Amino acid sequence: MKARSIMIQGTASDVGKSLICTALCRVFSNKGYRVVPFKSQNMALNSYVTLDGGEIGRAQGVQAEAARIVATTDMNPILLKPKQDMVSEVIVHGKHFQDMKALSYRNQFVEKAMPIVRKSVEKLQQEYDIIVLEGAGSPAEINLKDRDIANMRMAKLADAAVILVADIDRGGVFASIIGTLALLDDDERDCVKGIIINKFRGMRELLDDGIEWVEKETGIPVLGVLPYLDVNIEAEDSLALSSLRFKKSKSGEFPIDVAVLKFPHISNFTDVDPFFDEPGVGVRLVASVYELGNPDLLILPGTKNTIEDLNWLKQVGLDRAIKELREQGTMIFGICGGFQMLGTKLFDPDGVEGNGENAEGLSLLPAETVFQAEKKTVQMEGVLSSGILAGEMNLSGFEIHLGKTTLESQVRPFLQLKDGRQDGAIATDNKVFGTYLHGIFHNRLFTRLLVNQIRRSKGLDEVRETVQSDSELREEAYNLLASHLEENIDMEPIYQWLQLETLGS
Repeated sequence: MKARSIMIQGTASDVGKSLICTALCRVFSNKGYRVVPFKSQNMALNSYVTLDGGEIGRAQGVQAEAARIVATTDMNPILLKPKQDMVSEVIVHGKHFQDMKALSYRNQFVEKAMPIVRKSVEKLQQEYDIIVLEGAGSPAEINLKDRDIANMRMAKLADAAVILVADIDRGGVFASIIGTLALLDDDERDCVKGIIINKFRGMRELLDDGIEWVEKETGIPVLGVLPYLDVNIEAEDSLALSSLRFKKSKSGEFPIDVAVLKFPHISNFTDVDPFFDEPGVGVRLVASVYELGNPDLLILPGTKNTIEDLNWLKQVGLDRAIKELREQGTMIFGICGGFQMLGTKLFDPDGVEGNGENAEGLSLLPAETVFQAEKKTVQMEGVLSSGILAGEMNLSGFEIHLGKTTLESQVRPFLQLKDGRQDGAIATDNKVFGTYLHGIFHNRLFTRLLVNQIRRSKGLDEVRETVQSDSELREEAYNLLASHLEENIDMEPIYQWLQLETLGS
C-alpha cells in the first residue's frame, strides 16, 4: 500500500516546521507506524552525514532518528549550502554537484531537480506507511512560486494534507495566516487542511476570539496552539543564532565562559550545543574584539568558506586578539574550518574556496592545509590521544570538509581513527586543539572532562553530576516534543486525513 502523507508548511522561515515534523515522526513511530521524513530541497548551514557518507539537511537526520529509522539521502535529495553571497553548494543525493549562483539555480536546475525529487518520493511511498513532508520558507512567495519545488508542488506530488504553521512569537500571527492563504492559488489553498499557532507565551484564552475569527474567515480549523518550548534538539538555520539560547549568557553570569566565533559563513554551529547543558557554563557568540573579552575557552567552529572567514578575522583584528589569548594560556579549540585556520598555511591551487588565493593561518598549530575538490563526508570514530584529559577514550562524530591537512612529524594528532587515519592536532601544552570531528562535544564525557579541567585551573570544584549520553538526551527530547504536540494539538483530524485506520489493512 502506498504511504499516506502529511505536510508541514509555514507562513515564514523559522516558524517551527522542523520541530513539528520531528514531533510527528516520534508520535507516529510510538503508535507503531513506519514513518519517514522528507524535504525535497533544503537550504541549511548544518548538515548530517548518513551511514553511506551522504550529506543531507540536519533536520532530516534528526527527524529520521525521531522516527527510529536510519537516515538516507532520499529523505532530502537536494541540499543547498550557502557558500558566498548569492552562491550555494548544490548537493544532490548527498554528494557535491556544483557551486551555483542563485539565478542559475533557479533558471537552469530547478526543473531538472523534479525527476530526482519525484523518484525519492515514490521510493519512500513504497517503503513506509506515512511520509511527513516539510516545506521551506513560505509557500506564498509570489516571486518564487513558479520555481518552488519545496512546498505546494510537493504537497500535490505526494497527495499530502497540508498544515500551515504560524509563529505568534514574532507578532502579527493572524495577518500572516490570512495573508499566506490569500496569496495561494485556489487549488493550493484547497490543500491546506489545518492551522497550528506556534511559540505561544501567555494566556491561551486571549487567543480565542482571534482563532474563532480565522476559522470563520478561512473555513480551515485551527488544530491548536503550541506553547513555546525550549527543547534540546539541534537547529539547522542561521536564524537560530539569534535565539534566546545564545542571549542567556552575560558577562560574569557563569563561572565558565565559552566564546564561539561567529564567522560570516559559520556552519555546523550545533557542535557547541552540549555546553548549554553543562552546569555553570555560559556560551556566547563573538564577532568583534570588543565582544571577545577573556573567555576560558575559545571555539573556532566550522565555516563554508575558510579563507574568506580567515580574512574577515584579520580585518576585524580578531587574529591578534586570539594570539594574545593564546599567550595568556586560554584554551582554544578549532573544528573543521576553525582547525584549518589554526594552522600555518592554507593553499587553494584549484580555486576550491572561490578565488584561488592562499592564506597565512594563525600559526597556533604546526599544520598546513591544501584545499581539494573532492569533499570528505563520512561518519567517524576514533580514540583520543593519550595525555589529554583523562587519557584514551572513544569518540565519534562525522567529517564534512574540503582539503587535506598535513602535520609536522613531531605533532601529536588529536585522534587515532578506527580506519587507520589520524585526525587533528594538539599543542604541546594541551591548550590548543584542532580536529575535523564535527559533533566532538556531543561526546558528553569528553565535554564534561574538558569543562572540569577548566574548573580546576580556576580553583573551582569539579562538576560530579552523572553524565548522560547524547543519545539518551536526544531520546528524552523527542519524547518530550511528541508529548507536547499531543497535549496541545487536536490529532484526530490528522489521523482522519491520513486514514490511519486503513493503513496496513
